[in-house]
Amino acid sequence: MTEPFSPPLLPTDAPAARGAGADRVELMQTFVRIVEAGSLSAAAALLGTTQPTVSRRLQMLERSLGLRLLQRSTHRMKLTEDGERCFARAKELVTSWEAFEADLRGGGDDPQGTLRVLVPHAFGQEMMIGALADFLERYAGMRVHWFLQDREPDFIAEGIDCAIHVGELRDPSNVAISLTDVPRIVVASPELLRGRPLPSHPSDLVSWPWLSLTTFYRNDITLTHEQTHETASVAFEPRMSTDNLYALRSAAIRGLGVSVCSAWLIAEDVAQGRLIQLVPSWRSTALPMYLIYPYAKYYPARLRRFIEAMRAAIPVVIDAEQRKIR
Repeated sequence: MTEPFSPPLLPTDAPAARGAGADRVELMQTFVRIVEAGSLSAAAALLGTTQPTVSRRLQMLERSLGLRLLQRSTHRMKLTEDGERCFARAKELVTSWEAFEADLRGGGDDPQGTLRVLVPHAFGQEMMIGALADFLERYAGMRVHWFLQDREPDFIAEGIDCAIHVGELRDPSNVAISLTDVPRIVVASPELLRGRPLPSHPSDLVSWPWLSLTTFYRNDITLTHEQTHETASVAFEPRMSTDNLYALRSAAIRGLGVSVCSAWLIAEDVAQGRLIQLVPSWRSTALPMYLIYPYAKYYPARLRRFIEAMRAAIPVVIDAEQRKIR
């Protein structure tokens, strides 16, 4: 009688054994989701699986590559140097693979999955929510992680897909799409104006108490006349400084000082008389607003459709608010 055939056992470090039991792309996808989500449990929730499964896939990928990708402790997780290099390449590979699959299925224009988006704190919690809601209602297969921070992200290290950024850009290697400009105006409360002559020129404001927004101006501001383009600088020692636009607005309404605010944020306050626009012919330089994301050979449908939606919605929203004070 012929003995049944048994394949020879491979040594445990052989490539076939190290990669057995899981597709390499799936392992890469899991690793990318772990880094983006910040923990194994959060990645498991995104992937619709269990934490032990995610942990097992990570271990299989590390064995397959012969590298330690993550340093884990009870309270934190950090990419190793090899892990940082692997994440950059893995994300590009996963994105390309997902775009390839979508094209084969004919679903390249129907976005699905999760986007991680960084947006300015004030703008992202108020003015953009309507545009975001419209996007999610239109594309039922989409999920968005919405991070509110006033800075330009490190896309690779933080696993961010794209960002809305106000102000000048630091990293020229990223793709930057201009969305609109954000005008800024000088305002003060009726309480602060009480007993003071209405200023007719920026120089009249030098002796007034000031508030500063440290992300854009600290101890001085330059204003430009809209018709003559004359410029005037006002230097001051701020009574209060903050890095938060809403705190600046609240302090201005309470009468703590003069401030220069984004026109969209205080348009309703000006319309309702809670704030008064000072020297209305003079404005601070408008701030550029961009949608930025890292360069890649392929972009998934979820990112392409989000970019299209924001390019269409944001200029309209900003313009509608500013019309209240024109």
